[in-house]
Amino acid sequence: MPDQTLQLFLERIAEALERLSPKPTDETLPDNINAFVWSSENYSLKQVTNVCSVELGLLRGIDQVRDILLENTRRFTNGFPANNALLWGARGMGKSSLIKAVHHELNEGRPGSLVLVEIHREDISSLPRLLQQLTGSERRCLIFCDDLSFDDQDSSYKSLKAVLEGGIEGRPENVIFYATSNRRHLMPRDMIDNEKSTAINPGESVEEKVSLSDRFGLWLGFHTCSQKEYLSMVDGYVKHYQIQIATDKLHSRAHEWALSRGSRSGRVAWQFIQDLAGDLKVRL
Repeated sequence: MPDQTLQLFLERIAEALERLSPKPTDETLPDNINAFVWSSENYSLKQVTNVCSVELGLLRGIDQVRDILLENTRRFTNGFPANNALLWGARGMGKSSLIKAVHHELNEGRPGSLVLVEIHREDISSLPRLLQQLTGSERRCLIFCDDLSFDDQDSSYKSLKAVLEGGIEGRPENVIFYATSNRRHLMPRDMIDNEKSTAINPGESVEEKVSLSDRFGLWLGFHTCSQKEYLSMVDGYVKHYQIQIATDKLHSRAHEWALSRGSRSGRVAWQFIQDLAGDLKVRL
């Protein structure tokens, strides 16, 4: 092939690769934006101007874990050491709501002090790329992944293990990682049992997967609430939104609502309040 033809051929390859590669993004996070959603398609951060969150005081029945997570996040926001956190347990008990409420609380008096970055479960494999981008920012960043779990044949948990603690570079000082999951060890029990029955060395195989949750310094458990806690959640919402209704009638309707749903939780309490407010023509 003549030199001129070869040069033209190489230039076309370079142009094609440039078109396929993601465009570089600005590592500086805008000071007036406190929340972003990570997109793995083009390795970019999408700005979120209004975060869907509730006030911290409206989250009832989770006082202990609320205080622990708030203090851990406050330390991180103020530049002190803090742990990655795994919020696990019963559905609808406010795991993701608590993270967003803590973010809102810490930004209330000091706007811009903490950035919330949501990464979707299916984009976890691109987490190292996100960390690389956030490392260049001077702002404190809380990465949040909702409903994190791993199924059989899913190997992306290995990259997450390295990012949380085991990588040679370690976690950037300006980044912390919070995740919510219904599973304490981020994988179903039958997956762990299957490893025990099929692996040559069952102990080592199970240990590799279970050790992922050990990388989180904080394990915060959320459990199904009692009827007293459920009614306390309902009372809190009614007082906050100034809904006029007799207490005995309120509790009776709230109890019927929980029975129809077959469960009691913070999510069920909020769904009841929305139905009640709609019925009484009250705007929330």
